[in-house]
Amino acid sequence: MAKASETNGKNELVEQLLALLRGGQAHATFEEAVKDFPTEYRGTVPQGLPYSAWQLLEHLRITQRDILDFSAPPTGGYQPIEWPAGYWPKSAEPPSAHAWDASVAEVGKDRETFEKLLSKPDADLYKPFRWGEGQNLLREALLIADHTAYHVGELILLRRLLGIWGNK
Repeated sequence: MAKASETNGKNELVEQLLALLRGGQAHATFEEAVKDFPTEYRGTVPQGLPYSAWQLLEHLRITQRDILDFSAPPTGGYQPIEWPAGYWPKSAEPPSAHAWDASVAEVGKDRETFEKLLSKPDADLYKPFRWGEGQNLLREALLIADHTAYHVGELILLRRLLGIWGNK
Protein backbone atom coordinates (compact mmCIF):
# COMPACT_ATOMS: atom_id res chain seq x y z
CA MET A 1 0.00 0.00 0.00
CA ALA A 2 1.34 3.43 -0.97
CA LYS A 3 2.27 5.89 1.74
CA ALA A 4 0.41 9.21 1.86
CA SER A 5 3.58 11.09 0.86
CA GLU A 6 4.05 8.81 -2.17
CA THR A 7 0.42 9.33 -3.20
CA ASN A 8 0.73 13.10 -2.80
CA GLY A 9 3.96 13.07 -4.80
CA LYS A 10 2.33 11.07 -7.59
CA ASN A 11 -0.69 13.38 -7.61
CA GLU A 12 1.57 16.44 -7.85
CA LEU A 13 3.57 14.88 -10.67
CA VAL A 14 0.39 14.00 -12.57
CA GLU A 15 -0.91 17.57 -12.11
CA GLN A 16 2.35 18.95 -13.49
CA LEU A 17 2.24 16.53 -16.43
CA LEU A 18 -1.35 17.54 -17.21
CA ALA A 19 -0.35 21.21 -17.20
CA LEU A 20 2.61 20.41 -19.46
CA LEU A 21 0.39 18.50 -21.90
CA ARG A 22 -2.08 21.38 -22.07
CA GLY A 23 0.73 23.85 -22.79
CA GLY A 24 0.69 27.58 -22.38
CA GLN A 25 3.10 27.85 -19.48
CA ALA A 26 6.08 29.02 -21.54
CA HIS A 27 4.61 29.36 -25.02
CA ALA A 28 1.40 29.44 -27.05
CA THR A 29 -0.98 26.52 -26.67
CA PHE A 30 -1.98 24.17 -29.46
CA GLU A 31 -5.44 25.71 -29.41
CA GLU A 32 -4.01 29.22 -29.86
CA ALA A 33 -1.78 28.09 -32.71
CA VAL A 34 -4.66 26.61 -34.74
CA LYS A 35 -7.48 28.99 -33.75
CA ASP A 36 -8.98 30.96 -36.63
CA PHE A 37 -6.32 29.71 -39.03
CA PRO A 38 -7.50 31.11 -42.38
CA THR A 39 -8.76 28.41 -44.72
CA GLU A 40 -6.86 29.83 -47.69
CA TYR A 41 -3.49 29.45 -45.90
CA ARG A 42 -3.89 25.94 -44.46
CA GLY A 43 -2.22 24.28 -47.46
CA THR A 44 0.41 26.98 -48.10
CA VAL A 45 4.06 25.97 -47.75
CA PRO A 46 5.99 29.19 -47.06
CA GLN A 47 9.32 29.66 -48.82
CA GLY A 48 12.10 28.02 -46.84
CA LEU A 49 9.81 25.71 -44.86
CA PRO A 50 9.14 22.07 -45.72
CA TYR A 51 5.52 21.82 -44.53
CA SER A 52 2.13 23.51 -44.64
CA ALA A 53 0.02 24.14 -41.55
CA TRP A 54 -2.17 21.21 -42.62
CA GLN A 55 0.81 18.86 -42.70
CA LEU A 56 1.98 20.04 -39.27
CA LEU A 57 -1.49 19.66 -37.80
CA GLU A 58 -1.95 16.17 -39.21
CA HIS A 59 1.55 15.17 -38.10
CA LEU A 60 0.67 16.25 -34.56
CA ARG A 61 -2.59 14.30 -34.69
CA ILE A 62 -1.06 11.14 -36.14
CA THR A 63 1.90 11.14 -33.75
CA GLN A 64 -0.16 11.83 -30.64
CA ARG A 65 -2.59 9.04 -31.59
CA ASP A 66 0.33 6.69 -32.15
CA ILE A 67 1.75 7.49 -28.71
CA LEU A 68 -1.71 7.01 -27.16
CA ASP A 69 -2.09 3.66 -28.94
CA PHE A 70 1.39 2.66 -27.78
CA SER A 71 0.60 3.63 -24.18
CA ALA A 72 -2.81 1.92 -24.08
CA PRO A 73 -2.95 -0.45 -27.03
CA PRO A 74 -6.35 -1.07 -28.56
CA THR A 75 -7.73 -4.59 -28.76
CA GLY A 76 -5.33 -6.54 -30.92
CA GLY A 77 -2.25 -4.78 -29.58
CA TYR A 78 -0.14 -1.90 -30.76
CA GLN A 79 0.46 -1.65 -34.51
CA PRO A 80 3.46 0.54 -35.32
CA ILE A 81 3.28 3.14 -38.06
CA GLU A 82 5.89 3.22 -40.81
CA TRP A 83 8.53 5.83 -40.05
CA PRO A 84 8.62 8.50 -41.36
CA ALA A 85 6.09 8.13 -44.20
CA GLY A 86 3.18 7.12 -41.97
CA TYR A 87 3.54 10.16 -39.74
CA TRP A 88 3.22 12.86 -42.40
CA PRO A 89 0.42 13.55 -44.89
CA LYS A 90 1.71 13.68 -48.44
CA SER A 91 -0.52 16.52 -49.58
CA ALA A 92 0.11 20.08 -48.39
CA GLU A 93 -3.63 20.74 -48.77
CA PRO A 94 -6.35 19.41 -46.48
CA PRO A 95 -8.42 16.81 -48.37
CA SER A 96 -11.70 18.59 -47.58
CA ALA A 97 -13.12 21.74 -46.02
CA HIS A 98 -14.04 19.70 -42.93
CA ALA A 99 -10.64 17.99 -42.50
CA TRP A 100 -8.97 20.82 -40.57
CA ASP A 101 -11.67 21.05 -37.90
CA ALA A 102 -11.88 17.26 -37.63
CA SER A 103 -8.12 16.99 -37.11
CA VAL A 104 -8.10 19.76 -34.47
CA ALA A 105 -10.97 18.01 -32.65
CA GLU A 106 -9.15 14.65 -32.75
CA VAL A 107 -6.00 16.19 -31.25
CA GLY A 108 -8.09 17.52 -28.36
CA LYS A 109 -10.01 14.28 -27.91
CA ASP A 110 -6.87 12.13 -27.92
CA ARG A 111 -5.11 14.47 -25.48
CA GLU A 112 -8.11 14.16 -23.12
CA THR A 113 -7.95 10.37 -23.43
CA PHE A 114 -4.24 10.40 -22.61
CA GLU A 115 -4.90 12.72 -19.65
CA LYS A 116 -7.48 10.23 -18.32
CA LEU A 117 -4.90 7.45 -18.69
CA LEU A 118 -2.41 9.47 -16.63
CA SER A 119 -5.03 10.35 -14.02
CA LYS A 120 -6.18 6.81 -13.26
CA PRO A 121 -5.59 6.11 -9.57
CA ASP A 122 -3.77 2.87 -10.39
CA ALA A 123 -1.63 4.33 -13.20
CA ASP A 124 2.02 3.45 -12.66
CA LEU A 125 4.03 6.19 -14.34
CA TYR A 126 7.33 4.34 -14.00
CA LYS A 127 6.49 0.74 -14.84
CA PRO A 128 7.89 -0.25 -18.24
CA PHE A 129 5.28 -1.43 -20.72
CA ARG A 130 5.37 -5.17 -21.53
CA TRP A 131 5.92 -4.14 -25.17
CA GLY A 132 8.48 -1.72 -26.54
CA GLU A 133 11.96 -1.16 -25.22
CA GLY A 134 11.48 0.01 -21.65
CA GLN A 135 9.13 2.95 -22.30
CA ASN A 136 6.69 3.89 -19.57
CA LEU A 137 3.72 6.23 -19.14
CA LEU A 138 5.87 9.07 -17.79
CA ARG A 139 8.17 8.92 -20.80
CA GLU A 140 5.23 8.92 -23.22
CA ALA A 141 3.60 11.93 -21.48
CA LEU A 142 6.86 13.85 -21.74
CA LEU A 143 7.21 12.79 -25.37
CA ILE A 144 3.74 14.09 -26.28
CA ALA A 145 4.38 17.39 -24.50
CA ASP A 146 7.81 17.87 -26.07
CA HIS A 147 6.67 16.92 -29.56
CA THR A 148 3.58 19.12 -29.40
CA ALA A 149 5.51 22.13 -28.10
CA TYR A 150 8.05 21.79 -30.93
CA HIS A 151 5.40 21.71 -33.65
CA VAL A 152 3.24 24.41 -32.04
CA GLY A 153 6.33 26.61 -32.34
CA GLU A 154 6.53 25.71 -36.02
CA LEU A 155 2.85 26.57 -36.50
CA ILE A 156 3.42 29.97 -34.88
CA LEU A 157 6.45 30.60 -37.10
CA LEU A 158 4.46 29.55 -40.16
CA ARG A 159 1.66 31.95 -39.18
CA ARG A 160 4.16 34.77 -38.75
CA LEU A 161 5.72 34.09 -42.14
CA LEU A 162 2.26 34.18 -43.70
CA GLY A 163 1.42 37.40 -41.83
CA ILE A 164 -1.51 35.87 -39.94
CA TRP A 165 -0.24 35.81 -36.34
CA GLY A 166 -0.73 39.47 -35.45
CA ASN A 167 1.02 41.12 -32.53
CA LYS A 168 1.10 38.06 -30.31
